[in-house]
Amino acid sequence: MSSPASLEPGRTALLADLSLRLGDVVTDLAALDAALRHRSWCGENGGVTSNERLEFLGDAVLQLVITERLYRGEPALPEGVLAQRRSALVNTRALADAARRVDLGPAIRLGRGEAATGGNDKDSILADATEAVIGAVYLEGGFEVARDVVVSLLLDDIIRVESGLDPGDPKSRLQERAAHELELVPSYEVDGAGPDHAREFSATVVLGDAVWGRGEGRTKKEAEQAAAAAALRRLVDEGKLTDEHR
Repeated sequence: MSSPASLEPGRTALLADLSLRLGDVVTDLAALDAALRHRSWCGENGGVTSNERLEFLGDAVLQLVITERLYRGEPALPEGVLAQRRSALVNTRALADAARRVDLGPAIRLGRGEAATGGNDKDSILADATEAVIGAVYLEGGFEVARDVVVSLLLDDIIRVESGLDPGDPKSRLQERAAHELELVPSYEVDGAGPDHAREFSATVVLGDAVWGRGEGRTKKEAEQAAAAAALRRLVDEGKLTDEHR
């Protein structure tokens, strides 16, 4: 495993540990480091290249891995259902949760402002970094290695989807269940921030007079879906809604 002189000793150890958690598939720690450079850090460090190009590549690899698995594993399902299942696996919240499972956040390089506001645990930043890491893995190890990493990262979600416990469309499910079980109609508030090419959205969902869920996404729809999913989990945890999977 290479540890170039350009990486600080502590940084090298941090990346080596992360590589082990990913399955020990990354030998070029400089490439892994490049996948973890948020644009806010790059702006404070002389305009070093950010992870956005690797994120772009990783997104394509991720989409192909999940699409191929669903296509081969579910030969009888129509295109619409396959697309819905892929959306349940490839979204900001799912990728952020996968990043948390391998403790990716502490390895992301952030500018001072982002770091001060908890950027290392922000869904959108974690999801983008996860895709960038997938891109770096693909460049070093090829498609089969990248596929193994994707499946490992999302295994819990894949099992749930393939077992028929797919959460599907959280926004529609929240609408139906809130109306039926609580006699309430959810409403959403969405805010956008950032430049046009990298816009990020945050959403809150309100039931009655209380906020029950918050979510982030790259589109308004994705942010609302993430907020709805968070609200469903909280409502079940607090006994307001029954657990569908029991």
